[in-house]
Amino acid sequence: VKRLTARGRNEAHRVSSALELFFDLCFVVAIAQAGVQLVHAVGNGHPGTGVLDYAMLFFAIWWAWMNFSWFASAYDNDDVPYRVVTLVQIAGVLVLAAGVSQAFRQHDFLAVWLGYAIMRVAMATQWLRAARTAGGAERQATLRYACGVLLCQVGWLGLVVLPQPARPWVFLVMAVLEMCVPLFAERNHETSWHPHHIAERYGLFTIIVLGETISAATVAVKSAVDKHSALAELLPIAAGGLLIVFSAWWIYFVVPIHGHLRSSKRAFLWGYGHYLIFASAAAIGAGLEVSVEQAVGSSHLSATAASAAVTLPTALYLLAVWALHARHFKVGLAQQLVLPVTCLLVLCCTFLGDRAVLAAGLVCAAAVATGVVLTARTVRGERAATATTPAG
Repeated sequence: VKRLTARGRNEAHRVSSALELFFDLCFVVAIAQAGVQLVHAVGNGHPGTGVLDYAMLFFAIWWAWMNFSWFASAYDNDDVPYRVVTLVQIAGVLVLAAGVSQAFRQHDFLAVWLGYAIMRVAMATQWLRAARTAGGAERQATLRYACGVLLCQVGWLGLVVLPQPARPWVFLVMAVLEMCVPLFAERNHETSWHPHHIAERYGLFTIIVLGETISAATVAVKSAVDKHSALAELLPIAAGGLLIVFSAWWIYFVVPIHGHLRSSKRAFLWGYGHYLIFASAAAIGAGLEVSVEQAVGSSHLSATAASAAVTLPTALYLLAVWALHARHFKVGLAQQLVLPVTCLLVLCCTFLGDRAVLAAGLVCAAAVATGVVLTARTVRGERAATATTPAG
């Protein structure tokens, strides 16, 4: 057992631990369950309700993951109590995952609330443990975190006890309050999160979510081939889906982001914005499954509606990555316009019928190639300018 004290923000060679990677993989179980239910909802002609339920459940998963990641960046000491409490949080997300289908089909959020409560109470105990060894403004911040987490958990009971029409409003209010807790807690003291560690944590979770997207799409294609032998209809979807996911990975990791995270305000906005990146990346996989079902006649959706299940989350992903990542590193108008224009073109692909997914994948791949060419030109121009500049 060690003292739970703040780690240095400039600590050298700070990387994600094996426990953090295990934590991420277990959280993807819940994301996969939410994606499966989103596919069922959209395929059965209830896209509005399905997307709303998906957004609510994904917020619970993402927020619990994000709180753990930032706490770990500041206080992870990897002793026995820390590991045990983290494993309890993992158990909580598995309980939440078990309740996803009930939340979608029957709007019964009891199991989801219980799983979230397990994660959040465990998180509060971590903050209280940090408060024991902290002093002054740091102790005040840790106690504010603990109290804020517990009070918000009580508020989430509204999803269980209030009538169904009121629940979206409960979600909206509680989501805002949850996101205000860090702003309130760190008003007088900033926790010592590590920029490189945080950037790596978000990057690894993005990889895992994209991997889950490929896995879900692969299972859908295999099932369709086994049942319907419709390989010709599925190849364009499979090829387009791979191009979209490969491009999504490339676009996210083309530049190192940790240097941009120089203040808590900037880092919080960046971290909060990843809700859109994670949710849209996972939804791409669900959209590919919907497109596969439509292609083999297992869904009553039109080709346009099924295509939109892929192109809409893809466009949202591109726009979110541009807003949070790319625009800070682009030089000149041409580079800045690549992703916004790609976003519009992907949306236009929605109306191409059975070839919409393949077209969207080709557009994303073209965006990657364009970005590489423009960046290479910029680098060559800078080198030429440096070479022709007189010494002194």
